Order: sequence, then C-alpha cells, then structure tokens
Amino acid sequence: MITSIFSKSKSINFIIVFFITLLAFIIARIESINEPITWLFVLKQIVLLFVCYSSILLLNFITSKNNLTKRNNYEILLFSLFLLLIVHATSHTAIVLSNFFILLGLRRIVSLRSEKEIKKKLFDAAFWIAIASVFYFWAILFFALILIALILYTDNKLRHWIIPFLAVATVFVISISISIIVYDRFFEIFNIPLGISYDFSNYNSVKYMVAITLLLSFGIWSSIFYLRNIKKKKKDFRASFKIIIVSALVAFLIVLQAPEKSGSEFLFMFAPLAIIITNYIEIIQERWFKEVFLSLLIIVPFITLLL
Repeated sequence: MITSIFSKSKSINFIIVFFITLLAFIIARIESINEPITWLFVLKQIVLLFVCYSSILLLNFITSKNNLTKRNNYEILLFSLFLLLIVHATSHTAIVLSNFFILLGLRRIVSLRSEKEIKKKLFDAAFWIAIASVFYFWAILFFALILIALILYTDNKLRHWIIPFLAVATVFVISISISIIVYDRFFEIFNIPLGISYDFSNYNSVKYMVAITLLLSFGIWSSIFYLRNIKKKKKDFRASFKIIIVSALVAFLIVLQAPEKSGSEFLFMFAPLAIIITNYIEIIQERWFKEVFLSLLIIVPFITLLL
C-alpha cells in the first residue's frame, strides 16, 4: 500500500513530503534555538525552509530529467525522511545553502550526457560548487565530480579542462570584491573553519547511532545492487549513474572529516543516497519485501523522535 502511493508522481506526494520536511524543520528549531524569536528570526527560518523544499524539488527535477529513477516520488520521500531521521541536518544555515548550490552543480554535471552546451554546463557546475564552498569550505570536494565528468562525458579537449578552473577563479574574484565592499578587507568573507576533525563523540547517542546505522546499512546494501545494475542501463545514462555513486562517496568523506560534528554535515549525503536507495526499491520483485523495506525507512525516523 505504501509503495503504491509513491510509485507514481502525484501532487499529494509533494504535499506529504512538504509536511514531513516542515516537521523536521520545526523540531530542529525547537531543539537548537539559541536566540530571541524576532520577526527577523522568523523570516530567516521561512527562507531556510524554502531553500530546503527547493532542494527537494531540485532533486526531483534532476532525477526525472535525467532518468536516474523511474517516474515515481520515492527519492523526495526518502530525502524528507532523512531530514526527519537527523533533524539537525537543517540546523546549520551555511550547510543548507551549500547543499542547495551543490544540487544546482550536480544538475549541470549530469546534464552533460546530452553533449550540448558543454562549455556552459562545465562553467555553471564549477561556479555553483565554488559558491557552495564559500558557505562551507569542504563542499569544494564535489569539484572532483566535474573532473570525473570530463573523463566520462566529453572528448577531453584541453579547453574543457580549463573552463571549470576559470569558474572557480570567477567566484574567488567576486567573493573578494564583496569582502572589500562589505568588510573593507580582502579575505574576511573566507573566514570559515578549514580544519579536519575525527572526533565522533557527538554521535555517541542512541538517536545518532540508530540514524547512522540506518543510513549506512540501507545505503551500502542498495549501493551493491545499484552498481550491479549500472551495466543494464542505457549506454548514454551510465555515466550519470556513476556520478551519483561518486557524489555519495564524496559526501561520506565530508562527513568523516567535518571540523564540527553537529549532524548538519549529513545533509550532503541525503540526495545521492535517496537516488541510490530509490533505484534499489524499484528493482525489488517481492511486493511484501518492498513494503517492509520502505516501511522501515518511514517508521524509524519517527521512532528516533522519541529517543
């Protein structure tokens, strides 16, 4: 029954996803609010909620436009459930914005398969990822997706390799200009934590242990079948599926070395994991197993709210 609801793209699915996202967003604010509630604070939260939901709509656009999943809404359901699973994923404003720009960059990268406007798409992808790194420095690791895309998609012309670096340089110049105007200093806008931390003590709680176990176990299990099925995809789409698995690995690397383990760093994993797990759900033949599999993904996030 659950699988039948989201097996086809329907308006009601987006409404359900919106309310799950809203619930996760509100709970995160209740647990971590540390400033007076003013009109400016409320406006800021509304904008952040809009960015979160825009990220979900963007994920849906990426998957449907590039045939990364079938015509269903499992991926946006999973994304919203992941937000509920780790509610603090939306508590870090910079990471929420950074993740949105990463999705914009990912959209341009996977669209390279059409071999149209390659230069523009390479520039756009690098531009968005560079902007994402201004908000959260380690997002720059997603730049590796562009380099891999250059190998998988294009004819490896030298100018195609130069364009992404020009885009990064453009963002660097613009950022310095803004820094001079706003702060009267050249590099004040880059005053962001660059460190690496392997202290995972913040995850030593039942809630985080359950959440991380669910993400890793379901993610790894689905990835095994995801990788096996890439060869069965149409040749033109195989590179796109490879990009998604690499983006999941990059996101996992960011989680491992994040200087501050607040839970927000997991946000980068949600989109690629949602696509990977959706692909696994689509190939499950046994109806009862598909129902159980999806039911666990729905029930566990709500259970963690009680922990």
